[in-house]
Amino acid sequence: MFGLLLAGLFMGHPLAFVLGGTAVLGALIAGKPMVLGIVINRIFGDVLDNFTLIAIPLFILMARFLSDSGVTDRMFESLRLLMSNVRGGLALAVVFISILLAATTGIIGASITVMGVMALRPMLQYGYSPTLTTGVIAASGCLGILIPPSIMLILMASYSPLSVGELFAGAMFPGILLGLLYAVWVVIVAIISPASAPAVEPDEKIERSALLRMLAIEAVPPLVLILGILGSLLAGIATATEASALGAFLALMIVIVRGKFRLRTFYSAMLETGRTSAMILFIVIGATAFTGVFNITGGLRATQEIIRNLDMAPALLIAMMLFIVFILGAFLDWTGIVLLSFPIFLPIIQEMQIDLLWFVVLMALVLQTSFLTPPFGYALFYLRAIAPREVRTGQIIAGVVPFIGLIIAMSVAVAALPQLVLWLPDTLYKN
Repeated sequence: MFGLLLAGLFMGHPLAFVLGGTAVLGALIAGKPMVLGIVINRIFGDVLDNFTLIAIPLFILMARFLSDSGVTDRMFESLRLLMSNVRGGLALAVVFISILLAATTGIIGASITVMGVMALRPMLQYGYSPTLTTGVIAASGCLGILIPPSIMLILMASYSPLSVGELFAGAMFPGILLGLLYAVWVVIVAIISPASAPAVEPDEKIERSALLRMLAIEAVPPLVLILGILGSLLAGIATATEASALGAFLALMIVIVRGKFRLRTFYSAMLETGRTSAMILFIVIGATAFTGVFNITGGLRATQEIIRNLDMAPALLIAMMLFIVFILGAFLDWTGIVLLSFPIFLPIIQEMQIDLLWFVVLMALVLQTSFLTPPFGYALFYLRAIAPREVRTGQIIAGVVPFIGLIIAMSVAVAALPQLVLWLPDTLYKN
């Protein structure tokens, strides 16, 4: 089945249909076509009746509304002018805006596209190296899949015993710290190679106090949105579904208050939300079919037995699992990786009495690399689509390599210091 999966992917077929098609072929090859009826029942029970998944289209809609409001553009412009005289200031502005954008969207394509359109050409025009420019935009844009409210964390909670609130709380510090680590790397590059991240003289002469006031005003709507979503969720006032509905409503209010509401853009937002949600849920259905056939035909049990019989120390076993996730990230979408690996890994982690929340957040951290590692890193394709022709694909790939190293370094830090993940959930939910 995994051979058929890889063959289908390398032939260029969509992941959802490769997973579903492999499930059908696997059942036929195993001589058990009757299991497909059981799999259909599992799809209805595990996917279509899972109300937590309603949060996915609502958060996507919220992200689109926020993008239409123009808040991000004004914030980046004021931060760009404020930090332009600092070496690496534009790259730092990209990181800080991306952290804020991650806490209000959670959509990788949207984050990278928005930051790429706003920052890519100005940074190149001001003399920033193409590798640093593309690397910082691609890596920072991927923070939305880790920093709550993250669609990936919602899906992980749906297929594990953990709640969405626990996962959001556990991923909060590692996500923000990873973003700050990116900022530290930009500062280091600016010190070592000033030509790669120069200080620039801004075109407009605006007083610093005016810029700070503009930044503060523009930061209010996103902060209200973040407090509305995460505050209600972490405080236990609302479920993930209710919090996502609140977020979509607040984002629509921001669009209306700022005078940006248009029926044409509203229709476009609804259409884009439908397309993106359908893509994610098609993958979920395909992966559910794949794991269902894999489980019923004995593949899941056999794989778990192989891992148990390795007789490795828990630390080495976890390192091996995360390495497998890292390798799969070069070939599969994060949705497929989560849905294929969770049924195999999570029961073994629970048997070893390892904290499940810590492991899932650690896995989410490693999955950041799935957007950056060639040949199928989605962030690379998004940037290639918006980058000017003079920026070569090789420069984009070279630009993300240091940030992949930073993600691995952050993963090691979280592995060594579990309290980076566990402190906030323990404080909120266990005291």
